[in-house]
Amino acid sequence: MTELGIMFSGAFLAATLLPGGSEVLLVALLNKTPEAWVALVAVASIGNTLGAMTSFYLGRLGRLAKSPEALATGKHAKGLAMIERYGVWALLLSWAPVIGDILCLLAGWVRLPLISSLLMILIGKTIRYLIVAAAVLQWMA
Repeated sequence: MTELGIMFSGAFLAATLLPGGSEVLLVALLNKTPEAWVALVAVASIGNTLGAMTSFYLGRLGRLAKSPEALATGKHAKGLAMIERYGVWALLLSWAPVIGDILCLLAGWVRLPLISSLLMILIGKTIRYLIVAAAVLQWMA
């Protein structure tokens, strides 16, 4: 598997509800092939966004199993409050540890619009990977 395939797979899996740090993988691959930084950031952003959209759709499916009251009072209450207050804009934080996965799941659960949710997730995750890449490349210079 190529570096780009590894980056895509790692980023996709890290964005689902499985644990994983795709930033560490990006750093390792940037150290190996710094000239491929644009492709690595693009592939990581796309893979991570598609993984987040998997959580988004799981949220939509979960709506059939959970009542609104169950989520409003449970461990997801803080994320649900953010989604209700900020709407799709909260998904700019989809990259954040712990809360990011929950925000994507809840965005699907409350049926936020698909395209605007996708764009906000992509923007948030791309900015995160650009910051990581810039830091690594600056450190290597």
